[in-house]
Amino acid sequence: MELRRKRAYDTAESSDGFRVLVDRLWPRGVSKARAAIDLWAKDAAPTPGLRKEWHAASDGDWGAYADRYRAELDGESASALEELADELRGHEVVTLVYAAHDEEHNHAVVLVEALRELL
Repeated sequence: MELRRKRAYDTAESSDGFRVLVDRLWPRGVSKARAAIDLWAKDAAPTPGLRKEWHAASDGDWGAYADRYRAELDGESASALEELADELRGHEVVTLVYAAHDEEHNHAVVLVEALRELL
């Protein structure tokens, strides 16, 4: 299986395969038709507290945030991660869709790594 990441504000394409929104909140200004989401995995996204903490940090320590999110995926969100992995099995291409502006420092990066370990 090929796992990809893509911003919710980028155009959905057929080559995206199975599109999974991995945010707890729907992306602002994006219609459901435009988003073309096949599955909304909000329970696998960072908890509201962690998300707010990351957005509030002006100099955000990416490593610390990634470690805390990974700990959530290993702990309180482990069942959500496993359910997501089960949903993704059987799809050749899966694109995790997220709203963050930074394409290299966001929770989808961590989530792809965690899913690769399970799949």
